[in-house]
Amino acid sequence: MVPPLTGTRVLDLSRVLAGPWATQTLADMGADVVKIERPGSGDETRSYAPFVESGNGTRPRSTYFLAANRGKRSIAIDLTTEQGQELVRELADKSDILVENYKVGSLAALGLDYKTLSARNPGLIYCSITGFGQTGPHRERLAYDLVVQAMGGIMSLTGERHGEPMKSGIAMVDITTALYATTAILGALYERERSKIGQHIDLALLDVQIATLANQASSYLMTDRVPERYGNAHVSIVPYGAFSTSDGRMIVAVANDSQFERFVAALGLPEIAADCRFQTNEARVRNRQQLLPMIEERLRARSTRDWVADLDREHIPAGPINTLDAVFDDPQIAARDLVLEFESGVGNPVRVVGNPIKFSRTPISQSVAPPSLGADTDQLLSELLGKSPDTIRSLHEAEIVEQGTHVVKSASDS
Repeated sequence: MVPPLTGTRVLDLSRVLAGPWATQTLADMGADVVKIERPGSGDETRSYAPFVESGNGTRPRSTYFLAANRGKRSIAIDLTTEQGQELVRELADKSDILVENYKVGSLAALGLDYKTLSARNPGLIYCSITGFGQTGPHRERLAYDLVVQAMGGIMSLTGERHGEPMKSGIAMVDITTALYATTAILGALYERERSKIGQHIDLALLDVQIATLANQASSYLMTDRVPERYGNAHVSIVPYGAFSTSDGRMIVAVANDSQFERFVAALGLPEIAADCRFQTNEARVRNRQQLLPMIEERLRARSTRDWVADLDREHIPAGPINTLDAVFDDPQIAARDLVLEFESGVGNPVRVVGNPIKFSRTPISQSVAPPSLGADTDQLLSELLGKSPDTIRSLHEAEIVEQGTHVVKSASDS
């Protein structure tokens, strides 16, 4: 069976992470994703360290770029020129979806906004990703993930109780925005089957961050109490967090009273379950300062591996706090085919994390490696836009477009 979005074309005018992650997800589901990049430099993340040397004098590959751009074709077009802008309009005429993350108003000045492009292609689904959205007093401000984590409240909830607010270890606002973008695009694509027309999707990083505050937001809105940081502990569940063992730290997540009975029995402390201070989760939350030291004292007596094995047998959620070397050594990761490898004509193979979606009938498509800058320029101009060799040559001579070379290819195609 073919992937579910086979036959759908996406024009990707986004850079860095939120937009590219969304379009990569669409590519994984079979869409033909055409990535528009600036000649010379391309997507900003092509310059983000660390790099993997390519050899043979070719440009080093950014591991950041490689993480978010598989399955795409790259065309390098100078959008500051009228000819370049018209090429993008022609590409949009032949696309189902367009994703962009330019500053509000920037593309309208180039004639590449939704109003202009949808007049030419009424079925176009146009997704705009910005820091603060197309409306509101902050709409023209620039923002990156870190700024939004700070403004959106998640940093105030992350970190040790009496320590500084902390960001997450990855750009979570960008990633969650990408997932909302993908969901919205698929919803618009489904609706287009009925209406036969597209629409504009206005998606803001700050909106997404507020939406994903989840129970913490509803708690504040209902009680007017500002939530505090709890580190690795949980504001509403006890015991739930990180504990010391004889050789490190581990996570224990006991979410209900029956699990708690089994947990303390496994610790050799069955009498705790009958203590009125700890019989219910509500009581354990109130009395966490009395309960947690007793648990930690017992856990310190043995290794993380031993405790995890014992608790797993009792169906108690627990696990080690893995560094990434341990993560990718886990046989579960290999069993789920989460690591993709693309062979390189030069240097080391490209290895990235694959898509976690598992369809039963329509498999994910992950056989196309992230493109080098402008690698598909001439092919797209010829095959998709019908430009003649002379026209393509003149576009190159005028420095409107740039043709690169493919550096990596799918391991399955070698």
